[in-house]
Amino acid sequence: MKIAILSQDAKLYSTRRLKEAGEDRGHDMRVVNYLRCYMNIASHKPTVVYNGTTLEEFDAVIPRIGASRTFYGTAVVRQFEVMGVFSANESQAISRSRDKLRCLQILARDGIGLPVTGFAHATQDIDGLIETVGGAPLVIKLLEGTQGIGVVLAETQQAAKSVIEAFRGLDVNILVQEFIKEAKGADLRCLVVGNKVIASMKRQGAEGEFRSNLHRGGNAEAIKLTPEERSTAVRSAKAMGLRVAGVDLLRSHHGPVVMEVNSSPGLEGIEKATGIDVAGKIIDFIAKNGAAGATRDRIPY
Repeated sequence: MKIAILSQDAKLYSTRRLKEAGEDRGHDMRVVNYLRCYMNIASHKPTVVYNGTTLEEFDAVIPRIGASRTFYGTAVVRQFEVMGVFSANESQAISRSRDKLRCLQILARDGIGLPVTGFAHATQDIDGLIETVGGAPLVIKLLEGTQGIGVVLAETQQAAKSVIEAFRGLDVNILVQEFIKEAKGADLRCLVVGNKVIASMKRQGAEGEFRSNLHRGGNAEAIKLTPEERSTAVRSAKAMGLRVAGVDLLRSHHGPVVMEVNSSPGLEGIEKATGIDVAGKIIDFIAKNGAAGATRDRIPY
């Protein structure tokens, strides 16, 4: 197969591993910087142009779209879909997962376990918003934040009110969530490919840090999931319409709860923690399922 990896940087670990895994399996792999693509949107012959050359030869694309480039990145993915090219993750599914509020609403609709979450526009009833999630301590998140940036643990009612007022004063959108104390600064990253969890790890936050992101000094180790955790991860990816996803869970007293569903999960941490060839499994999935025109996202919103 001829497969394009849509990535801004060919040197990134995940991009390199996908390219290597594809080439090892005999596929023709190419890294395409989606920000340097432009599109001819025409009903008779839609095209994507890159470095002055029309891209017509690909059987499949693997989107590695940066969070800050979601709008343009998904437009490029959508153009490939219009051309009948198979995408490991489709544009609509990427957009769903990147909108944290929309993601949580869809997961809630499907009965998937979540932390109690509040969302509001006005600041006139902050006490009511805080009460919705069970009071302090609670977690306040910027909707646009990534890698733990824009996530604050407010340990008292007054601290929570101050942070919410400050964020809303900047006219940014926030979520307020219950704090899962029993998780003890750890979460589970489940790598879903197709309808199966192919690798999982436990990420533990650094000493005194409630966020478990590896970018913030956390560490990771392979872990065996319970059947309920495995099912929750697969159902979450399916609810988003994602074929490849990193689903982040917390272990709470009332079972696994989903914190995030990531449409471009990093491969470095989970491959090193588990020793599993995650990139290879993604390529194998595409080779098996990537028929031309196999776009089938029918989730209503």
